[in-house]
Amino acid sequence: MTAGTGSAFLKTAMVLAAGVGSRMRPLTNDRPKALVTVNGKALIDHVLDRLHEAGIETAVVNVHHFAEQMEAHLEGRTNPQVLIVDERAGLLDSGGGIKNARHLLGDDPILVANIDSLWVGGEVPPIEAMKRAWDPAKMDILMLLVPRDRGIGLEGPRGFRLDAEGRATHMADDANPAPLANVGFQIMKPQLLDDQPEGAFSILPIWWRLQDEGRIYGVAMDAFWLHVGDPAARDEAEARLT
Repeated sequence: MTAGTGSAFLKTAMVLAAGVGSRMRPLTNDRPKALVTVNGKALIDHVLDRLHEAGIETAVVNVHHFAEQMEAHLEGRTNPQVLIVDERAGLLDSGGGIKNARHLLGDDPILVANIDSLWVGGEVPPIEAMKRAWDPAKMDILMLLVPRDRGIGLEGPRGFRLDAEGRATHMADDANPAPLANVGFQIMKPQLLDDQPEGAFSILPIWWRLQDEGRIYGVAMDAFWLHVGDPAARDEAEARLT
């Protein structure tokens, strides 16, 4: 199946919403980061609305910090349908959180989304750009990236570069900032995690293996990225969305 073809393509998303949000304090002293508001709407609702617009039918959301608030907030949401994965017993990190939800994600490619990435403008909706670029014959992960001059809240010089074919390579040279930042959205084959152990683990080692194998790609969006990672970035994002 290639990008944008077939009715079953990219209908399920994993929304990573279980983090404690320590950098967002004091706004997360009484609520999860996902319920911090930007322009009158909770971050989780900004993301779920984008997913709905992109044709996502089911969003699997993990919860931990103030989990009861998240469950109450998401109860009854139908566009997309929300399924909760409970991490109250302990955070499972980026890889373990997805692995823990594996029974709900199915076997088709999924969209993985962070809750602190918003965007404005652009000619092509970013998730649509990802759909168009996705080629499962050569890709196991496709990352959404953004040029460094098209975003706020960028954290440090690290990021990625793309070769002529779109293969992504991580750059960690502080003296040579990467041209592209990671937005926090990716299309991935959920089977990538099937051989991983239960419990907490990072997805990063899988990225590095796929990079060595030439199986991790990226697509640069033309929208303007709003990375809502701390209160100052939240205020700037709100100003741009008002």
